[in-house]
Amino acid sequence: MTATLRQQLKRLPSWFGVALLVILAALFVAACAGIAGPGATLAPGQTATPAPSATLIPAAIPLHPATPSDPFSLFAFLFTPVFQALFISLVAVQQATGSMVIAIIVVTLLVRVILIPLYRKQIVSQRRMQLLGPELKEIQKRFKGDRVKVQEATQAFYKERGVNPAQGCLPLILQFMLLIPMYSVFSSGLQNFDPNGMLRVFGVQLISLKCDPTPILISPGHVHPCINSTVFGVDLSQPQVLFTIGIGISLLAIISSLLQLFQSRMTLPRRDPGIPDDQNTKIQRQSMLFLPFISIFYGGFLPAGLFIYWIVSTLFSLVQQYLIIGWGGMFPLLGWDPAFARAHTPRFPVATPVADPSKRAANSVLTQTDERAAKAATTIRPRERGGRQGRRGRRR
Repeated sequence: MTATLRQQLKRLPSWFGVALLVILAALFVAACAGIAGPGATLAPGQTATPAPSATLIPAAIPLHPATPSDPFSLFAFLFTPVFQALFISLVAVQQATGSMVIAIIVVTLLVRVILIPLYRKQIVSQRRMQLLGPELKEIQKRFKGDRVKVQEATQAFYKERGVNPAQGCLPLILQFMLLIPMYSVFSSGLQNFDPNGMLRVFGVQLISLKCDPTPILISPGHVHPCINSTVFGVDLSQPQVLFTIGIGISLLAIISSLLQLFQSRMTLPRRDPGIPDDQNTKIQRQSMLFLPFISIFYGGFLPAGLFIYWIVSTLFSLVQQYLIIGWGGMFPLLGWDPAFARAHTPRFPVATPVADPSKRAANSVLTQTDERAAKAATTIRPRERGGRQGRRGRRR
């Protein structure tokens, strides 16, 4: 990559990365939707109402791993191992407990326990960036008006403190990579009339389900699923809508949004009433207020089971954040600022990164600036007080 290309990439707006993630997420959703392949036929003597066409109802096609033949099936093929790991675990727990809710909770906790080290690095990285915020502001003031030097000094500062801002991005990407196969588990796996093909690994049938020999139509666009995912009258493989006001409103989506709001507030630093927030902090605080509520718009078309997964995962994140950063910026909340939050010390606190002089390059911007400041300090004669007086004082 040439220097010119790097400069052009740096000039891209901040929303470009977010837009790219959304586009990739859409591709992954389309890819995961292609996990099911052809293979179902209708029996001539079937007494129940058969599905009109397997091409019109994806759930009427037996579920099995995709074969890479085009770009979308290639994406599905790459995500098949993740899909199978989640789907087999979910079905195994559901068969053992008889409850799909318990199965979702157990699988979610299992995934989050495995990913504890990765998410811990993300939380620690965010906290270190907050602790280094005042020093970064001083660097921006020192090189105000020179964008190139600000970037060079910031990079040198991160290297000296041993901080990598990119560590906070990897869990976000991983969250997308897990959320999309999990969506396919509920939308494709639990709605399918015969998912036994996805329960087979290397020719070994790990779990054998008794399914209908052919798809049976139970409502327009839906066939009788092999796995019972209904709990307390709610089908977790379908959207759970309480009422509609232009969009479907789901109670689970509202609960998920509120928990995401709490999680976002905890990641922010505690507000100091005596120090006003800068522009970036103000924008960050404002975005934390409305971004979590975007998921309410998803409640009308995403499966209810996906929101249970989201809720349990967010609760796990809240506990993990509480142990590392404490209450963070959760309080004051609507004017309530309890004493237990002000005096709280996290169980695993994060210390401010200490500077390592060996990591600073001799020709870096920070080194040159510090050398000029030290040289200027030695040329200034300190004002003498008391013993000696100026000429005007002696004349008097």
